[in-house]
Amino acid sequence: MKLDREIIERLAARLEGCELEARDTTKITDDHPDMDWDDAYAIQDEIKRRKLARGARIVGLKAGLTSHAKMKQMGVDTPVFGFLADYFAVPDGGEVDSAKLIHPKVEPEIAFVTKAPLRGPGCHIGAVLAATDFVIPAIEIIDSRYRDFKFDLKSVVADNCSSSRFVVGGRMGDVAALDLRTLGVVLEKNGEPVAFGAGAAVLGHPAAAIAMLANMLGEKGEEIPAGTLILSGGITEAVAVQPGDAVTLRVQDLGSVSVRFA
Repeated sequence: MKLDREIIERLAARLEGCELEARDTTKITDDHPDMDWDDAYAIQDEIKRRKLARGARIVGLKAGLTSHAKMKQMGVDTPVFGFLADYFAVPDGGEVDSAKLIHPKVEPEIAFVTKAPLRGPGCHIGAVLAATDFVIPAIEIIDSRYRDFKFDLKSVVADNCSSSRFVVGGRMGDVAALDLRTLGVVLEKNGEPVAFGAGAAVLGHPAAAIAMLANMLGEKGEEIPAGTLILSGGITEAVAVQPGDAVTLRVQDLGSVSVRFA
């Protein structure tokens, strides 16, 4: 680590303040260009600690940067990861208060819910599928706190990977009865299709992102507990939304989930 504890706490307060007050900021590596990955996750962990201290609960985890092509472009070999707080959850068909967000975008995802713990090292797709209770369609609303949505990866990890809101719905799916690689998705905005994809867009298989998360946590002596909701990563590009928009995700064999922006 390159940053001392005082700087980590100060950066966490700055980024969380931007999230809670819906205001943007310049990326933190502008001021701390030498910060490393451990620093970035330490800032994210401090944001989590701050939320827990105020009574929030952590209800899930999320993966980002789950395209092999994107990882190669950015010079990394694993996805990035963040956490989901309880107040991020929006009911299926519910409404997001756009005034509480800066510049939101939506991503279609497959969410996993575990029935057994997952721990690395050595976690693989088969272990993930065996530990999965069900999968379910999810819309993630990302909202970077960085001005003009411009950031580098260490800055975005520190910012809890742009986590903001999420919606799950549709039908629970049994992974034994589904080929998650070929599962097709259509993302609609205001009734018009705007993005198409299939599960294989996420690391070749969405469960691969869950395995990588378990392995990363294993390096820190942590595990994914049973009953954890995990967003496996965006299947298509993120789509910008604004007040008045209605978004629906349709997933093959798993129904649909929707959200409106007030």
